[in-house]
Amino acid sequence: MKKTLIAAALCLLAVGAKAQCNAWKGYEMKAENSYTNYNVRYACNPMDARHYDTQRMRGEFLVEKVFAPGEVNWTYTMFDRFLVGGAEPTTAPLELTSIAPLYVDASKGDNGRHLLDNRELGIINVGGDGVVNVDGKDYELGFQEALYVGKGAKKITVASKNAASPAKFYMNSACAHQSYPTKKVGLKDAKNINAGSATESNLRVIHQVILDGVAGVRTCQLQMGITELKPGSVWNTMPAHTHLRRMETYFYYNVPSGQKVCHIMGEPQETRTMWLNNEQAVINPEWSIHCAAGTSNYTFIWGMAGENLVYTDMQVVKIPDLE
Repeated sequence: MKKTLIAAALCLLAVGAKAQCNAWKGYEMKAENSYTNYNVRYACNPMDARHYDTQRMRGEFLVEKVFAPGEVNWTYTMFDRFLVGGAEPTTAPLELTSIAPLYVDASKGDNGRHLLDNRELGIINVGGDGVVNVDGKDYELGFQEALYVGKGAKKITVASKNAASPAKFYMNSACAHQSYPTKKVGLKDAKNINAGSATESNLRVIHQVILDGVAGVRTCQLQMGITELKPGSVWNTMPAHTHLRRMETYFYYNVPSGQKVCHIMGEPQETRTMWLNNEQAVINPEWSIHCAAGTSNYTFIWGMAGENLVYTDMQVVKIPDLE
């Protein structure tokens, strides 16, 4: 009888835990103003993440909505207090305003704060031709051209040259301790690295566009780049790695219609998968590997922040050691 009661109690606990997990709806999206939205994601322990189901994994780490016409959308993650965002102006320019989690005291309004009072910003255009105005100076950005904006910039607006083919400004922002000059970087100015091989299905070009010391750019901790996979290649970032002194985000685009990317993350011996659509992003904690395979070739933007600017600072995981 006693054993029966114990078994019944355990069953009830399991059912309750499952119901609680299934009831989890993710983080609330809030409106900052008529066109700016944001949500906040909290950091998590890798031992806890081992127990996440697919819904919870996607809710914690996937950024499903990066772009929407006439909107600015931000995700603020507590991993290195990183901002992941997208702005898609159409008929009118959009100003990049601060958001409530960055205010000194949210109960008193914005306190006159600006987005980059204590931050730096990287922008890469993945849409039609656009213009970024930083404190009265215009910077024209074509497809896959980047702009670094240093700490202290006051008014930043983004605009499309043609509303029928709008610019899509993908953005990363990190905390900054010093102000560095605003700098535009095109692919011809970037440090372009050929990597991988067709035999390994990962022939690709890595474009380092916003990296301290590359193309005259200086940054506090932000790093951004573009990786393009060649036709017939689908794997990125192999062998996989972690980097304990910085986190990373991936934004996938140029994913053909009807195709997807299978993003792999988690501890090297506790990996999990998430299927991503075109123009979606994923947050990768410092303890997580980050690699992917697509059903077609694709392009992605990587963005990093942390205490170390050395690009090669990482803990490589040998392929046979992955589980």
